[in-house]
Amino acid sequence: MGESDTRNLRNICILAHVDHGKTTLADHLIAATGGGVLHPKLAGKLRFMDYLDEEQRRAITMKSSSIALHYKHYLINLIDSPGHMDFCSEVSTAARLSDGALVLVDAVEGVHIQTHAVLRQSWIEKLTPCLVLNKIDRLICELRLSPMEAYNRLLRIVHEVNGIMSAYKSEKYLSDVDSILAGPSEKLGDENLEFIEDDEEDTFQPQKGNVAFVCALDGWGFSISEFAEFYATKLGASATALQKALWGPRYFNPKTKMIVGKKGMGTGSKARPMFVQLVLEPLWQVYHAALEPDSDKAVLEKVIKSFNLSIPPRELQNKDPKAVLQSVMSHWLPLSDAVLSMVVKCVPDPVSAQSFRVSRLLPKREILDGDVDKSVLMEADLVRKSVEACDSSSEAPSVAFVSKMFAVPIKMLPQRGSNGEILDNYSEKGGNGESDECFLAFARIFSGVLYSGQRVFVLSALYDPLKGESVQKHRQEVELQSLYLMMGQGLKPVASAKAGNVVAIRGLGQHILKSATLSSTRNCWPFSSMVYQVSPTLKVAIEPTDPADMGALMKGLRLLNRADPFVEVTVSSRGENVLAAAGEVHLERCIKDLTERFAKVSLEVSPPLVSYKETIEGEDESCNPLENLKLLSGSSDYVEKMTPNGRCVVRVQVMKLPLTVTKVFDECADLLGSIIGGQSSKSLETQRSRVDEEDNPIEVFKRRIMDAVENHIFSGNENDKDRVEKYKAKWQKFLRRIWALGPRHVGPNILFMPDYKKKNTDCSVLIRGSAHVSERLGFVDNSNDGNSDANSVAGTLLEGPQASSLCQEAQSLESSIVSGFQLATAAGPLCDEPMWGLAFVVEAYISPLAGQVDEPESLQQSEQYGIFSGQVMTAVKDACRAAVLQKKPRLVEAMYFCELNTPTEYLGPMYAVLARRRARVLKEEMQEGSPLFTVHAYLPVSESFGFPDELRRWTSGAASALLVLSHWEALPQDPFFVPKTEEEIEEFGDGSSVLPNTARKLIDAVRRRKGLPVEEKVVQHATKQRTLSRNV
Repeated sequence: MGESDTRNLRNICILAHVDHGKTTLADHLIAATGGGVLHPKLAGKLRFMDYLDEEQRRAITMKSSSIALHYKHYLINLIDSPGHMDFCSEVSTAARLSDGALVLVDAVEGVHIQTHAVLRQSWIEKLTPCLVLNKIDRLICELRLSPMEAYNRLLRIVHEVNGIMSAYKSEKYLSDVDSILAGPSEKLGDENLEFIEDDEEDTFQPQKGNVAFVCALDGWGFSISEFAEFYATKLGASATALQKALWGPRYFNPKTKMIVGKKGMGTGSKARPMFVQLVLEPLWQVYHAALEPDSDKAVLEKVIKSFNLSIPPRELQNKDPKAVLQSVMSHWLPLSDAVLSMVVKCVPDPVSAQSFRVSRLLPKREILDGDVDKSVLMEADLVRKSVEACDSSSEAPSVAFVSKMFAVPIKMLPQRGSNGEILDNYSEKGGNGESDECFLAFARIFSGVLYSGQRVFVLSALYDPLKGESVQKHRQEVELQSLYLMMGQGLKPVASAKAGNVVAIRGLGQHILKSATLSSTRNCWPFSSMVYQVSPTLKVAIEPTDPADMGALMKGLRLLNRADPFVEVTVSSRGENVLAAAGEVHLERCIKDLTERFAKVSLEVSPPLVSYKETIEGEDESCNPLENLKLLSGSSDYVEKMTPNGRCVVRVQVMKLPLTVTKVFDECADLLGSIIGGQSSKSLETQRSRVDEEDNPIEVFKRRIMDAVENHIFSGNENDKDRVEKYKAKWQKFLRRIWALGPRHVGPNILFMPDYKKKNTDCSVLIRGSAHVSERLGFVDNSNDGNSDANSVAGTLLEGPQASSLCQEAQSLESSIVSGFQLATAAGPLCDEPMWGLAFVVEAYISPLAGQVDEPESLQQSEQYGIFSGQVMTAVKDACRAAVLQKKPRLVEAMYFCELNTPTEYLGPMYAVLARRRARVLKEEMQEGSPLFTVHAYLPVSESFGFPDELRRWTSGAASALLVLSHWEALPQDPFFVPKTEEEIEEFGDGSSVLPNTARKLIDAVRRRKGLPVEEKVVQHATKQRTLSRNV
């Protein structure tokens, strides 16, 4: 393969919502151009790319798999991806290896939640998308729309998808869920739709050729260019002019034989747009002719004759009208030609694609240290340039990216090599002799040539070539055993592969966990990490039924962790093996793989472990947000604790942070970890924050925090300008005093420095802390600003050496206070779950020992209670937890955004299921032109287990649900509620008869699971036992 061959390569993935027809479309493309691996008669029924038993049984795709297609003189690597929310990590792996994406949208169901997710994924990975509107036949047969109504529907879908893309382009998009909530409510009226002139910047424009209209099941499809070429001779117009006119409000005037706008047709005429008249109406006529019993069959003959279709008479005489229709349509408008010609025309080849994708794959690094090896930098730059140019010469450095590892049974590997020699797949050392599974790397070559037997370096995401030997653990040298071209389930051995190809590589199973960069030189930056749309939230503890099988389970978990790009295997603090999956379907597949493939032992699976967070009830901030801040600055409302030796008094005040600010800290946890951890900005490009490459992440974070504060002020209906400014100034003052964040130094809880301007009346010294985090985040201009007089002994009445030694001790105890804060925020008082959205001010005063004349005695006294720094840490932790308990604590639970589709007659049962699971319905709306209702709701994660199954059971399988993790929300109920007023006692009863509320039940369940004490009555009614039988 030379330079010209790389130009004839295309790498595409198929992305869409679940059940929108990805695998069926892939079947038709494989049947037409896959080299005979699939008969055209079976296309759409076989689902060739779903070769796992579980995929065929459930009829959904569960992993991304690749196949090589030959179309004309092009080689197309097609990657089919799942549409189910649980497997969206596989979408990320497919998108990273592709240059273009076919985004499928069901013409009846329209844009769904996963469509938003895959469009965003393609945008992040800088793919070139093409839109495929599938299931056009359902508009004719199911909904029975007229061509004009169908055109309006298609116009709306194209417009909606363009709206999503333009929102991403302008970087103003909200989170996926919010954009959906804001979207469908502003429906466009049909009369306005015709006048929507396509914006030149729209991503998808049928007249540009990047939109195809298909019916994958019947095997036909077209783009506007095909009809333009056909009508060009008939109407005597140029094909290019027709192509522009066949979409949008353009009309054909038969009298003047001119293409005109709406005004040119006159007001009274019932004219139809050219797309309706010349494209949709012929399609509708063919469908009616074939499927309606009393229709005119001459239309079919006319189509066959005018297009010179060679259809065998045997197919036309078939008794099944659907079969006749399929044969006519698939000969007239072949699906594979329409889609693949669009791919060849619109999707860039690897050479041009990598030139604009390189900024995402290998972002430019800012080198902050001056004393770096220039030769290393030169070579790393050369590697980046060869990736940018997709250099496929043998001299270029070989660079590849492995997006996932996948397990293949050894018996499925090819028995013969690329030259026909017989291979022994069982003998070699890398095959993990004791296992029947062989791990292959799913990789794309970005530069140079890879060949079997080559030695390459495996670089993890943390590797830094400038650090030399200190990062040895992030780099390994391995030998590639064999390369395969993937053909769905089949593998075709190849001796070598050049840049631009997607291959499976054997021999890396022991060296790569999830993903990695392969390079022939050690002086290469690793590729940026992949972005996943969701995180694994469903956690279960697993153990073998027979404890003797523990070794097999551990080995199976290691293999599963390597084989699944998204699963997380951890050991909890209680020693359980915890498996984290994306959802119930994903978890079921992981458990099935463990029991049948990897561990081969029977397992006990615990009920799901749900994560909660703890917070306090916010004051009613809408009335006066300033009051809340005043609480932190000098109120007497604090909790006081003293260390056992009496030398340190800790006072803690706590306040709830505004929700908007908490969200920013929550979303930017990875970014904060990099900034506060002191890493240079080169590692920041892997973070998930939606930051443009040129922006400084610290500036972006500051801007987001200030925006959040402003939003909070305006949400409180503050109209008074002075008050707003006062409030902003107050917040800026507080942001200059951030001492630490927690838990784990990056969480959504803040520790503020105490206000040391207040004078002390006794001999104690205040531990002031330093605005370490504020300096890192750029809220403090220079490092001395926040801590200008830290060394002066303000506020103490002591003088001389005693004062200075006390100050030194105070400085040394700063870390103890931060550690106490971290411990408290990592495990709150309700049920040892992390705290969320709280601000603490910790004032710790140290006083000198009473009678500090006798030095040995003082040492002896301090040792009596343990090390002093430990005492301070414990006192701070207890004080923080006590302060939270005092301020009306609340439990915070994770919420799913839930999208439900159901027919009208099953709305009642669906609402019953939602009500049983504490769901909150947001909105419901009728889907236009169909009998379905779409309902959006929030559902607590703790109530979501078994929800889809129960929903299907109650609605006889008619309703479907999709869950996406949305946000955290505090439960309004007080877990320690006791009825006091007469009304409350009347409603809830008094004393022992008060039932525990939802919050209390959840807290008790978590406490039981963790082995913490639970307040509950073991005996409800302790009456004396009496026997009714008589002793004779």
